[in-house]
Amino acid sequence: MPSTRPTVVLVHDGCSDATSWVGVVAELQRRGLTVLAAANPLRGLAHDAGYLASVLAGIDGPVVLVGHSYGGAVITEAGAAPNVVALVYIAAYLPEAGESYEALAGRFTPSPLIARLRRTSYATDGAGEATELSVPGDCFGPLVAADLDPTVAGVLAALQRPVAERVLTDAPTAAAWRTKPSWALVTGADRALPPPVQRFTAERAGATVLELPDASHAVAVSRPTAVAEFIHDAARPAGVR
Repeated sequence: MPSTRPTVVLVHDGCSDATSWVGVVAELQRRGLTVLAAANPLRGLAHDAGYLASVLAGIDGPVVLVGHSYGGAVITEAGAAPNVVALVYIAAYLPEAGESYEALAGRFTPSPLIARLRRTSYATDGAGEATELSVPGDCFGPLVAADLDPTVAGVLAALQRPVAERVLTDAPTAAAWRTKPSWALVTGADRALPPPVQRFTAERAGATVLELPDASHAVAVSRPTAVAEFIHDAARPAGVR
């Protein structure tokens, strides 16, 4: 029999990997939730959302789908899956169908991180080349993880996985938040994804919003208990007590 309690599926950001959720996973498991931290391929929105959709299709029962930063765009596309009952955005943006990050962010003061990203080439499946992005080590602490110990920030910088540059211009074909209840945790001291972008898209979607004024973009690492409690609250209507 399929479970009636939701599985929480966590989707990490670009320039990150699933280990960024380790503290949140521990806190959610302590609350009795089944959790899966999915490996986001970071090769383009359609590719990444398609992969996530295949992961969701293999889960029996309802899913609470959680996305961090660019992961928010991925869950916006893949969240149309029938077993997804709630969407949770952590330091993320909630794009409209047909709206890329570049188009959205162009309405606001640019993130200081964008100009500092390192661009390198990688080989594609079609024997061509494309560009991927990563955060230089000296920028990671101040721009991504300012509320973490510098040693921990350095570890995260070393663990990061580059993301295809095309994710900045890719746009979702659907916006799952239009038909699914949504929650958004806004990081008020974020220097990677501007808080005004987070607030605007969350309010536009009618999401339930919590703002942590002093939290950085790396909130899942720096505030795992607060992030887990927020996800747990979002999961309550789906059967969590």
